[in-house]
Amino acid sequence: MKMFKQLPFSNWIDTIVNWLTEHLSGIFSFLQTAENAVMNVTTNILLAIPPFVMILLLVLLAFFVFKRKIGFPIFILIGLLFIYNQNMWDDLMSTITLVLISSLISIIIGVPLGILMSKSDTVEKIVKPLLDLMQTMPGFVYLIPAVAFFGIGMVPGVFASVIFALPPTVRMTNLGIRSISKELVETSDSFGSTS
Repeated sequence: MKMFKQLPFSNWIDTIVNWLTEHLSGIFSFLQTAENAVMNVTTNILLAIPPFVMILLLVLLAFFVFKRKIGFPIFILIGLLFIYNQNMWDDLMSTITLVLISSLISIIIGVPLGILMSKSDTVEKIVKPLLDLMQTMPGFVYLIPAVAFFGIGMVPGVFASVIFALPPTVRMTNLGIRSISKELVETSDSFGSTS
């Protein structure tokens, strides 16, 4: 026995999505075209580097990042050679492009938002529940509206990745700024530092 009438939530969502696709399709089309162009240029730049040169650079980078330990660089060498052997190098470069673009967009949006959160308790109270929601939803849930707005391709993947990667960026920026001691802030102010 139901005590309350069921809310027409799905109808509301359908109405919102239909309105967005009908009235903002030009914006979504522009964003898709622009992002595809940026991603194609980035992928082409990565593909212009010969695969064995890229493999050598990544192995050397791993060697120096992991303090000259040889285990992980050898693992990277074997993995990248296997990918090249399986003719999946172009797909790897497309995936790296997706990760680079998504990370860059997450940083561009997340750091200023984290700074804003650290400066205002009201903004923090508003944004924190949204970040919680973004982190608890599975990644494929973000693909549904992304595909509806942008179609199938790399752009919905970037959209979903940005939504998934944005909360840690915002939270860490907020936490980093809030955890600076008051004495350090007073010292920097006394030396003429800006906020």
